[in-house]
Amino acid sequence: MGVTGANLALIADAADTAAQFVAVFVYVYSALIFVYVILSWIPQFPYSLSWLQRFLYDVCEPYIRIFRRFLPPIGPLDLSPLIAILALYLARLLINRVVIDHLH
Repeated sequence: MGVTGANLALIADAADTAAQFVAVFVYVYSALIFVYVILSWIPQFPYSLSWLQRFLYDVCEPYIRIFRRFLPPIGPLDLSPLIAILALYLARLLINRVVIDHLH
């Protein structure tokens, strides 16, 4: 195999690891956004779980706010979380295309 083959194997392994990290990040962040949206529909959230609502607000709202600037709510319907999740998946596909395809 040689040194060159070993180096290429390490680079390919690092690319696979980076792609897996991005995939897990996208899945977890999408789940957090989904839970944030679902919890925003509950008007009287129990005080014992208010920390969760505050955490989700602090984590998800700055990212979703980016899309609210371009896509304001349509009546009572806010599509910005859906667009935010779609952008995450598109970014994942782009990163996988660049990292995996060019390093394999």
